[in-house]
Formats: sequence, structure tokens, C-alpha cells
Amino acid sequence: MIVVFKYFFFKNYVGLSLWPFIILKNSSLKKDTTLLNHEKIHLRQQRELLIMPFYFLYLLEGIMRYLMYFDAYRAYRSISFEREAYHNETNLNYLRERRTFSFIKYLWSQKPLECRE
Repeated sequence: MIVVFKYFFFKNYVGLSLWPFIILKNSSLKKDTTLLNHEKIHLRQQRELLIMPFYFLYLLEGIMRYLMYFDAYRAYRSISFEREAYHNETNLNYLRERRTFSFIKYLWSQKPLECRE
């Protein structure tokens, strides 16, 4: 289910997945198939980890990445869940092809991610 709530976001963030919702900053983003696919990847990750463990692992990895880089944005982009979602967001067939726990292979990958602006 997609919900629009512009006051939920700060800076350049425009979308967020909180099981079972995709929350967007404005209604025009409902047409952004890349963003929606990115958020749907997160919903799949959340579901396969039974929701609450996803949030715990996301936060834990985010803290660990921040301690590695001392840069909040780089830490965020380095979280395995984000790496998987950003890497596959343009592949609209990805969720049909994706294997369970695919985010794990992004835990150790050090290939830098390109920024999506």
C-alpha cells in the first residue's frame, strides 16, 4: 500500500518502506517505477526477515558502517539492504528473479555505489 506523507521526510529522502507500507514524500512519486521498485525490494527484505529483525539488522549495520566511515550518507549507502535495492532498482523483473536472502552477498561487497540523484 502506498501512502503520501510529505512531513515524514527530511533533506533529499523521498521514499521509505515500513511494512506493509511504502511512504512517499509527494503523490507524483507514485509514477516513479524505479523508486517504487527500490522500496518493494525493501518490503521483500523485511518480509523474509520477519519484519522486526530487518529493522534491527538495518540499524545495527548502519551504526557499524558509520563507525567505519564517520560519514552518515556513505554509511547509509553501504548498508547491505540499500546496496541490494540500489543495485537492482532499475530491473523491474528483479523481484521475480531474486533469491531469498540475496542481500547477504552485499554485506562483503566493497564495490562503490553510484549516487542516484
